[in-house]
Amino acid sequence: MKIALTGATGILGSFIAETITRSGHKLNRLPGYRLGDSPDLAGHDALIHAAFAHVPGRYRGGEGDDPQGFRQLNVNGTAKLFRAAADAGVGRVVFLSSRAVHDGHPPAMRLADDLPANPTTLYGQVKAEAEATLAALPLAGTSLRATGVYGPGRAHKWRGLFADYLAGRPIPPRVATEVHVADLSAAVMLALRPDAPATLNVSDLVLDRRDLLAELARLTGSSHPLPMRADATTLRVPDCARLLALGWRPGGMARLQASLPSMLDPNGDL
Repeated sequence: MKIALTGATGILGSFIAETITRSGHKLNRLPGYRLGDSPDLAGHDALIHAAFAHVPGRYRGGEGDDPQGFRQLNVNGTAKLFRAAADAGVGRVVFLSSRAVHDGHPPAMRLADDLPANPTTLYGQVKAEAEATLAALPLAGTSLRATGVYGPGRAHKWRGLFADYLAGRPIPPRVATEVHVADLSAAVMLALRPDAPATLNVSDLVLDRRDLLAELARLTGSSHPLPMRADATTLRVPDCARLLALGWRPGGMARLQASLPSMLDPNGDL
């Protein structure tokens, strides 16, 4: 299969690129592609759209002080890309959406794969609009509604949190859903299947900071106090039954524990 990938140089895209090549597919990283371009996708069997324009390190709030430019790039730029795929006869499109499309649903609700989008942030809105664009075009596509993604790398999401804890600074309680970047990449590959549905949740762990930092303390010997356990009763947890039915098997707590040593390495990479 010949697969075009946008965002191949990003944190998520680079891991997806490695997964594609390890799987034996022919990868086109679309060098030089920027949101708003209309690349030549003739001869490609699939497109994976992982590119996203945002303020570094921020997704919700990723518009910074330029909401109009944020919308222009991520909504109009994505629509232009999807139309190029349709015009080229690309057989399958996978779009990296976000669980942010679910943010307006009631607290404690179990989030089914096929729930209508109900975003409350501009980030969620642009993801939901891109999903709708994909669904409206003559394309076979799947939008992956991924939760928070963690994994090794110099810019991993918990670097600041780990530094604060190891320095003895107070840590506020928090609980959230998480998925390892390797498990997200596996979900992307499964979404290339012709029987993959139009929307799929991608989430693995319900992770409390107390438990995460307890693992960090075990690895480092730190005796700093752990944060209080957060209230998880109002957390909206994605249901991944359809992805599991396709054969997805996320790594759970064992994968998190195996990843932490490399995440403590200041020179660690993917």
